[in-house]
Amino acid sequence: MNTVDNKINQNPILPIGDKANPDYFTGNAWVKLLVSENEFNSVIGNVTFEAGARNNWHTHPGGQILIVTDGIGYYQEKGKSIQLIQKGDVVKIPADVIHWHGASQDNALTHIAITAATPKGAVDWLERVTDEEFNSYNW
Repeated sequence: MNTVDNKINQNPILPIGDKANPDYFTGNAWVKLLVSENEFNSVIGNVTFEAGARNNWHTHPGGQILIVTDGIGYYQEKGKSIQLIQKGDVVKIPADVIHWHGASQDNALTHIAITAATPKGAVDWLERVTDEEFNSYNW
């Protein structure tokens, strides 16, 4: 296992997984695939973000559900304010909505991502979330 920020849950219910693809993530994040696209027409993964880590802007042709299992993070849809998300929150993301999610500046975040697999695929990756965008959360 990689060395991780000490704020990441040290007793996770699921394995931390493999290092996330740096083409689509800023900072350190790990993904453990739980269900592949071919199994149930969905992709289900456990995603762990170190403090300050996030994914790129992206969309899902079939939508996505996030279930936050540990930590504190952010979720933002394009053109809207950043929302604080934390353990126990469920985020329902409609199809084709441009968004990003990840850990807050000072806290790690773990969530289960449930993504519909469609003939158009499960995800369309877009540009990186800038530091200015990421740091725009207003307490």
